[in-house]
Amino acid sequence: MHSDSNWIMSSRSTGNGGSCVEARRHAGLIEVRNSKRPDESTVRFTTEEWDSFLDGAKKGEFDQLLAG
Repeated sequence: MHSDSNWIMSSRSTGNGGSCVEARRHAGLIEVRNSKRPDESTVRFTTEEWDSFLDGAKKGEFDQLLAG
């Protein structure tokens, strides 16, 4: 079993006004938040939901959301 962890910032996040997404495992869930606004809402996923999302992202299933 994994213990709770500190926030992990995406390697695509930058300190110059770019996207700032970070995630952590907490209380058995995966939490995702905007590191620029850490006190605002956090999205929570079960590990199964997170695994499904990561699998789809690795397969390019969400790439169409970037077009435009």
